[in-house]
Amino acid sequence: MEGHNNQVIVIGGGASGILAAISVKRSGIPVVICERTNRLGRKILASGNGRCNLSNDKLDSSSYNPASRRLVDSVFSRFGKDDIKGLFEDMGLKVYSEEGRIFPATNQSATVLKILDMELSRLSIPVEFDFKISKVEDGKNGFTALSDSGKKVTGGAVILACGGRSYPALGSDGNAYSIAKHFGHTIIDPVPAAVPLTVKDELCHLLQGQKISARIKSLVAGKTVSESSGDLLFTKYGLSGSAILDISEEISIAINRNKSSDAALSIDMVPFMSEPELAGELSKRIRGGLSAEDLIAGILPNKFGAALKETLKAKNPKSISKNLKERRFKILGTRGWNEADFTAGGVAVEEVDEMSLGSIIKKGLYFAGEILDVNGRRGGYNLAWAWASGYIAGKGAADCVK
Repeated sequence: MEGHNNQVIVIGGGASGILAAISVKRSGIPVVICERTNRLGRKILASGNGRCNLSNDKLDSSSYNPASRRLVDSVFSRFGKDDIKGLFEDMGLKVYSEEGRIFPATNQSATVLKILDMELSRLSIPVEFDFKISKVEDGKNGFTALSDSGKKVTGGAVILACGGRSYPALGSDGNAYSIAKHFGHTIIDPVPAAVPLTVKDELCHLLQGQKISARIKSLVAGKTVSESSGDLLFTKYGLSGSAILDISEEISIAINRNKSSDAALSIDMVPFMSEPELAGELSKRIRGGLSAEDLIAGILPNKFGAALKETLKAKNPKSISKNLKERRFKILGTRGWNEADFTAGGVAVEEVDEMSLGSIIKKGLYFAGEILDVNGRRGGYNLAWAWASGYIAGKGAADCVK
């Protein structure tokens, strides 16, 4: 498929790529999607535990990495939460809000993908499947995208919407960073975010499979860098659960990007009691003659009594209370890309035009979604960025070839 000089090539058929293609075609410009797998939107299907957390009612730049906030503000000022919601409702998707998170009324990601497929079909947007991009060349007549099997697509502008490196089995393995680098762009070293952490601690081994509610501080070089509350899951390799995923980004950057060996967590395993309250309760139980293993019965799940028996044996209320309220875990590393929800890092945002998401280095080159050094907290923020950046990049690319 050769194409036209005024055609826009969208590389990547995920959330940002689909929205980019829709945006281009609605602007009256021909567009083609080049997707490396045999179907579109595989990550959309996996998002929100299969429910597809589309966006968030509190959509603003404060929920994104600091380096990206100016760019995020610019994009959301022109295509924000109301525009995202309105776009999907106009395409026929009914949505609702649950604690700020926006979901399809069906609670099924497949519904979202179906609605997008219908719009692509209505707009007659062609898709080149199994198009594993090998390189993008530029010449006097525009760009040529080449696949590793020899397929070729040409156009006047290119939108890189290939995602980051998380969940490579679903189609994004970070190979497009090399294309951005080829055109002179800086890549902020990608590291896994919203990812479980590896710990070597007997407590993790003894409590594997146990889930509690906890309050957590992440520490790098002894300084608190982030805090979270939520589920804590003990695993055979370390720690997981929503509270861990929410503070993992700073730890991952410290360990994987900055090569720090001084990262730790301070975990409050009894967040519903203050330290003095807990010490007072333990004192009462000790005076009542309870055995060491029974001292924390009713406060923490039963498994904890046996797992913490050495700590409990001393029957020192203040020491036990401090241990439960400020339990330290040294972090050895993160789990890999197959277990990371998001990518932290990517194309440096200062090299991208804030209005169009076009490259300030190479005219005709645009970026959308996770390939940029933009990542948000869990809660629909990353998908919202994918929709919004895709739409704005599509408008920019369409204007470029008009």
